[in-house]
Amino acid sequence: MQPTKGIILAGGSGTRLYPITKGISKQLMPIYDKPMVYYPLTTLIQAGIREILIITTPEDSAAFQRLLGDGSQWGLMLHYAVQPRPEGLAQAFLISADFVGDSPVALVLGDNIFDGHGFTAALTQRRETGGTIFAYEVSDPQRYGVVEFAADGRALSIEEKPAQPKSNHAVVGLYFYDNSVLDIAKTIAPSARGELEITAINEEYLRRGQLHVQRMQRGDVWLDTGTIDSMSEAASYVEVLQKRTGAIIGSPEVAAFEAGFITRQALLDLAAPLRKSGYGLYLEAAASDGGVQAPC
Repeated sequence: MQPTKGIILAGGSGTRLYPITKGISKQLMPIYDKPMVYYPLTTLIQAGIREILIITTPEDSAAFQRLLGDGSQWGLMLHYAVQPRPEGLAQAFLISADFVGDSPVALVLGDNIFDGHGFTAALTQRRETGGTIFAYEVSDPQRYGVVEFAADGRALSIEEKPAQPKSNHAVVGLYFYDNSVLDIAKTIAPSARGELEITAINEEYLRRGQLHVQRMQRGDVWLDTGTIDSMSEAASYVEVLQKRTGAIIGSPEVAAFEAGFITRQALLDLAAPLRKSGYGLYLEAAASDGGVQAPC
């Protein structure tokens, strides 16, 4: 089986964050001490994915390339593409078809943050065929795609933003698919709101009996940072956890080191110019045998 390729969808108009996003992509805005895009990038690295396509708006592409480069500093191969208009999450598979080729693929949304030991372990236990998605219990499921489960844990249905949700389990912004997702994406029609819905792809895998829905465990964290309030809450979460535990969240440098993509010395070299901000101190601590300690 070919290595899984990854996609970060960092397009969209960002209207829920106006007027801030009239001048900058929301995925370049900070979540505490890192750009937002670092967090989904870290998730793909934790899943063992090294070749990644970043889809941005045409006007923001240069800024992402300036921030992330070609990825070689993290042992990655980063590619870039643009989404001319935000026409739905499933559009990512039409844009990325040449990049994906014959490989399986993972899609992560550029404004989603994940954390938790159980979740990190689950990233490497995905199935080789069909689709694997994750469900997280929320108090406001009508805002998301919602999974209905049978008594034995099988997924029965998935609905996009239902007025009367059949469960409290929302589909999070991380999706693993085999290569047939490219053909499925070509067949779906725009929804009533004019978008190519990722739910339509999941429904097709469900119809085929090839959709695995994994419930995130208690203690795992999913944050959708698409609004001002949720960005502030996410920043507070990252700040508190990093300061109290010394563990760093959403660091592609540390994730690449732990995945064996870069050496200890390479991590120290990346840390050196970042010491003044405090971020470099986390990287140095992660490279030490003593483990990560919170910088003063």
